[in-house]
Amino acid sequence: MNFKIAVIPGDGIGPEIVGTSLKVLDKIAEKYDHVFDYTEVLAGGAAIDACDTPLPQETVDICLASDAVLLGALGGPKWDNVPGDKRPEAGLLALRKSLGLYANLRPAILFDELKASCPLKPEIIGNGLDIMVVRELTGGIYFGEKGRDGENAAWDIMKYTRPEVLRIARKAFDIAMKRNKKVTNVDKANVLEVSRFWRSCVEEVAKDYPEVELNHLYVDNAAMQLVINPKQFDVIVTGNLFGDILSDEASMITGSIGMLPSASMADGKFGMFEPIHGSAPDIANQNKANPIATIVSVAMMLRYSLDLTKEANAIDAAVQKTLAQGYRTGDIFSDGMTLVGTIEMGQKIIENL
Repeated sequence: MNFKIAVIPGDGIGPEIVGTSLKVLDKIAEKYDHVFDYTEVLAGGAAIDACDTPLPQETVDICLASDAVLLGALGGPKWDNVPGDKRPEAGLLALRKSLGLYANLRPAILFDELKASCPLKPEIIGNGLDIMVVRELTGGIYFGEKGRDGENAAWDIMKYTRPEVLRIARKAFDIAMKRNKKVTNVDKANVLEVSRFWRSCVEEVAKDYPEVELNHLYVDNAAMQLVINPKQFDVIVTGNLFGDILSDEASMITGSIGMLPSASMADGKFGMFEPIHGSAPDIANQNKANPIATIVSVAMMLRYSLDLTKEANAIDAAVQKTLAQGYRTGDIFSDGMTLVGTIEMGQKIIENL
């Protein structure tokens, strides 16, 4: 089968981790008789340098004409002092909006081989963790009305419409149906009117999924519960701001932010897939970056956008086997393991496919 993939290497370590991941995808193509056509496009700091904008229209057009998008990492201190609407992060927000990517799927999975890296006590993590955070991505306070009254005041408005909440809730319940059939809605309904509205919409959707257990947590309690008893969670659904914070917290309890993928999905199967870590410019071009988060993002792309479940499972299994063999990049290294670089880690995973 033939698939069109838009590739955004990005900034910092982005080109390295994406390049390594595409070699893994090339091996999948060879092994399973697929053809992946890559078109490289610009966004973020690289786009600012080349086009004086963090998101060229050509990038949007090519992404929309593709079956899926693979993104490395955007941003870095080089662009810290440019105007807010010209920053790399503005390009990322605009890209999500332009592509209709309203649902961010952030799995937090603790690999058995990396339990020693988890900051929580063994009795808390038990046999491991597998949490899916479903974050609304194109609404809420990040996209609400903004303003400033000179030096006296500033504001950002959090607003959600009924269609926005209904569609992200359905996405969460659909995912829960394929997992352990439990959804935890996270809001601040004891204080915020928008959260009370959000909760009523989630409860409306829940009526269509009688097999799924729904419970609610205020965001402050949810943050505590993630470190006190993370095994209680299956699927967490929440808004843009709360999801931004909680998904990072969930990722860190697994031991390394360099290990985890994410998917940003539109209606249907189209999505953009990227590691959750940043561009790490301090180690760029040094063959030190951990490519695993990007490689398992490729697996998510195969699973969610291209319906290639067998191929996705093969990548996940190869990653686990490579970790079981003791290979580690610097961010996850421990005594007794074998230290390897970006390129070597990718090659070991390819050998284990």
